[in-house]
Amino acid sequence: MTSLDNFPITQKWPAQHPDRLQLYSLPTPNGVKVSILLEETGLPYEPHLVSFETNDQLSPAFLSLNPNNKIPAILDPDGPGGKPLALFESGAILVYLAEKTGQFLPKDPAARYETLQWLMFQMGGVGPMLGQLGFFHKFAGKDFEDKRPRDRYAAETRRLLGVLNQRMAGRDWIMGEEVTIADIAIWPWVRNLVGFYGAGDLVGFSDFAELPRVLAAFEQRPAVQRGLNIPARG
Repeated sequence: MTSLDNFPITQKWPAQHPDRLQLYSLPTPNGVKVSILLEETGLPYEPHLVSFETNDQLSPAFLSLNPNNKIPAILDPDGPGGKPLALFESGAILVYLAEKTGQFLPKDPAARYETLQWLMFQMGGVGPMLGQLGFFHKFAGKDFEDKRPRDRYAAETRRLLGVLNQRMAGRDWIMGEEVTIADIAIWPWVRNLVGFYGAGDLVGFSDFAELPRVLAAFEQRPAVQRGLNIPARG
């Protein structure tokens, strides 16, 4: 018996490597934040696919770990004090993993809080707004004759892109020369906006000179390329 056996989620997704961090996720913009960071840090982990097609996220096993039924979630057998830690919310997971490994979060207090500021910019603005735009533009837009909801989210997305574009002027990454968890949170959403959602023209993505440059650099990172496909879809 391992310490992870006390967690009901391991009954649905058995741990083949119970000594490794367990990742329960799906390769969506929120999900790949964590897989990319794990790949970047080199921390050993075991991924488990949470399939929305079969409503895995609503299963009692998954809800036992995340009652908010959203991916990603983790179960770390070696949490604080050497005890297992279950954690959900991608932003919280990014901070935890950055602090656990001592990577991708500046140690200088001022720079640390500035990084967290941009992480919250993604969590509170970029993710929700771009996600709603994707819903109305790619998925349900044809069901709504009234285009005001879509246009509202398109306008707010464009505003957020403008904020981000201004930040990136003269910078390689959000915080300057080094990638941080702020980049790992933000750029998968920008990638999804122009790729999967196909909303680049709608928001005038080509008007933002800095964003394509940084997005391309982000996509070229080997750990990003791996993390974008973890967990592998069944």
